[in-house]
Amino acid sequence: MQSRDITIRRLRAADAEVYRAIRLEALEREPQAFGSTLEREAGHPIEWFSDRLERGHVMGAFDGGGLLGTAGFFSLDGPKDRHKGVLVGMYVRPDARGRGVGTALVQEILDLAGGLVEQVQLTVVTSNAAARRLYSRLGFEEWGVEPRALKHAGAYFDEVWMVKFLQAG
Repeated sequence: MQSRDITIRRLRAADAEVYRAIRLEALEREPQAFGSTLEREAGHPIEWFSDRLERGHVMGAFDGGGLLGTAGFFSLDGPKDRHKGVLVGMYVRPDARGRGVGTALVQEILDLAGGLVEQVQLTVVTSNAAARRLYSRLGFEEWGVEPRALKHAGAYFDEVWMVKFLQAG
């Protein structure tokens, strides 16, 4: 997908270096927003990131070659929940925010998901008002709050659960 000066494409093993850099940046800048930690992922070799990109669906937003943001997607595979997918790992670099990068990434995930699942779920920390507005604008609905969903540096963070139905139930 291409929008203005932003190109969205699936990241592959060859993108492991730039993906690792932005992933570690995200974990350092926004530790409360992710289930993983900088310490955990910084210790992984580059092959771990390459494998993650080949096994999963991770989209990257580029501007003239620079990686501006990422978003991932996976489908559930149980016999009773394979109609659901999950948007994960959403991050846009601070200097790229307000340029439509987040919208483009989420839309690309929704386009991918439309051929695979009936609904897409996500969680976002309650304090991240900008992300909640973005997801709401794209049709996600808040359906619950998980208290103390994440714990980082001795502090708890609640998460809002959101869903977007792609097909009628």
